[in-house]
Amino acid sequence: MSLHCTQPLEGKNDASFWEKFIPETEAADFLCQSVRTIQKWRVTGAGPQFYKFGRSVRYRRRELFDWVEARRRAHTSQ
Repeated sequence: MSLHCTQPLEGKNDASFWEKFIPETEAADFLCQSVRTIQKWRVTGAGPQFYKFGRSVRYRRRELFDWVEARRRAHTSQ
């Protein structure tokens, strides 16, 4: 299975885009990871925070972006 990001972020200046709740399939795509990987992260607490509505798991795009940015590194010794 090949992983690829299909959601370009250019032109996404609308606040409602960033505040919207998205399902785990879209979150996985946003993070360039498999759904199974983000499911494992939820179990271990290693991934981004999520919301649970009944059985439904959702993520907020803004929080995913912030989580990614917090892991940004300039070099491997960081």
